[in-house]
Amino acid sequence: MELFSLLLIVPILYLFFILWKWVNDLRDQQCYILDYQCHKPSDDRMVGTEFCGEVIKRNKNLGLNEYKFLLKAIVSSGIGEQTYAPRVMFDGREECPKLEDGISEMEEFFYDSIGKVLSRAGISPQEIDVLVVNVSMLAAVPSLSSRIINHYKMRPDIKSFDLAGMGCSASLISLDIIRNVFKSYKNKFTLLVTSESLSQNWYSGNDRSMILANCLFRSGGCAILLTNNKALKHQAMFKLKCLVRTHHGAKDESYGCCIQKEDDQGRMGFHLSKSLPKAAARCFVDNLKVITPKILPVRELLHFMVVSVVKKWNLRLGSAPEGAPEGPIKAGVKFKSGVDHFCIHTGAKAVIEGIGGSLNLSEYDLEPARMTLHRYGNTSASSLWYVLAYMEAKKRLKKGNRVLMISFGAGFKCNSCVWEVVRDLGDGNVWKDEIDSFPPKSLLNPFMAKYGWIQDEDPTTFKFPDDS
Repeated sequence: MELFSLLLIVPILYLFFILWKWVNDLRDQQCYILDYQCHKPSDDRMVGTEFCGEVIKRNKNLGLNEYKFLLKAIVSSGIGEQTYAPRVMFDGREECPKLEDGISEMEEFFYDSIGKVLSRAGISPQEIDVLVVNVSMLAAVPSLSSRIINHYKMRPDIKSFDLAGMGCSASLISLDIIRNVFKSYKNKFTLLVTSESLSQNWYSGNDRSMILANCLFRSGGCAILLTNNKALKHQAMFKLKCLVRTHHGAKDESYGCCIQKEDDQGRMGFHLSKSLPKAAARCFVDNLKVITPKILPVRELLHFMVVSVVKKWNLRLGSAPEGAPEGPIKAGVKFKSGVDHFCIHTGAKAVIEGIGGSLNLSEYDLEPARMTLHRYGNTSASSLWYVLAYMEAKKRLKKGNRVLMISFGAGFKCNSCVWEVVRDLGDGNVWKDEIDSFPPKSLLNPFMAKYGWIQDEDPTTFKFPDDS
């Protein structure tokens, strides 16, 4: 009888051990943000209306029609007068940059933001186990991660990753790499460094689809410190709940809507096609179809299922509007039932308004993205973190809140993730000294007031005044 009892107890204990180990391993796979630091370039790199006019005038390949196009683009972009550009622009060498210009631009950001985030967290560079760097349009040898490792004298067994060509969605791709590393290694510190190099990527031609990028992109970056050490979860700021990546690279139209190439004159630039909004919308809908069940409460999912079934039934009966799109957007899903804050990529004013309209967001929900675009412009992959920092500076982020991040990138990609706020947050990050002045009373762009006269000029007699 005792032998029988022993034989019965052993497998039960073994089952409990396996279950405990599974739960324990699952806890070790969690991904926490301990701290992050956005980069605020020095004031001598600030871009105002006057300076933008000087840079545009330096491009001798532009004519009146291009000036009118640029004026319309920048006035409607939502970008203000306090954004930042690389130093090569202020030296007047944007058409003939050197490799060193791009590297110096990145190093200025690296050593500022990385130094601050490690110091604030009380973590030494030698404690970093994993380093992930994403800068899409600068490939250097040694790699950018190697330059960081050399500067901070990090350990020889550090695991480093460099991502290029991922565009504005690179932050969440880097995060996905970190999440998967955390599944295999316990109690690790990871540093995610995200930015974009503009020094070598100014377009000096007159192709409208390529000069548009000159108006939108600005300098910036962010360093994020993450861990999967559950002993540090109470010190953490955010906990990753889920992450979804959608890639439409197999669709030719989506693949070619946002691409680096040469124009007819052989000048390198970044082409943004007219099909970009359509490609972004398709990718966005497919991404939402996957992430929606992961973030919304059961009652909202049931509502979505009922509405979807009714719509499909109406389609079969022929009573639904022809060409009516399907998916969570058009089904009237209330995303705010499962998400408290929306961290939207600041691609342009139209991007923010498009997402806001699709998700039925209020002006309060869109304010962080609008203000980030106005103050810092489109800083590519790092823009999400400036939006998050704005929310924090405004003391919106409370324990238990959920934040949805949405980003788009060349390829074409739409990536999204949800963070849970671990504790009440209120540090100002890069907004600390000026958050009380946002939102400003007016977001009117001064470019029209200064250069609006261009709209009335005659192409046959036009000449840019020397004193403008």
